Amino acid sequence: QLRLKESGGGLVQPGGSLRLSCAASGATLDYYAIGWFRQAPGKEREGVSCISTSGSTTNYADSVKGRFTISTDNAKNTVYLQINSLKPEDTAVYYCVRSKIGYRCPPLSSVFSFTDWGQGTQVTVSS
Repeated sequence: QLRLKESGGGLVQPGGSLRLSCAASGATLDYYAIGWFRQAPGKEREGVSCISTSGSTTNYADSVKGRFTISTDNAKNTVYLQINSLKPEDTAVYYCVRSKIGYRCPPLSSVFSFTDWGQGTQVTVSS
């Protein structure tokens, strides 16, 4: 069974950068598309990005396009989310999740098309 563990969050000033990691164990990422979601206090979970198994397809929410970059290192069985030009509204717990439809990415608006939620990593953007 695939297990996902997020890391790399922290406190950063506006305009700063972080790289989040999603380390997989129990199964190879060769068969699963992986997504990133986030949830801010008092708000619903928001799909941020998704990458197909080959890395040939990446999707981003409009709110993060041009600032976030998702990538995969299959040799390390890890997916990364590089987040730049951070804004206070990016403050949230970030989760990596597995696509329920195998190697393809579901729409980011379809939270129930993803599974295997980890405990998340907190990102706080504040001066």
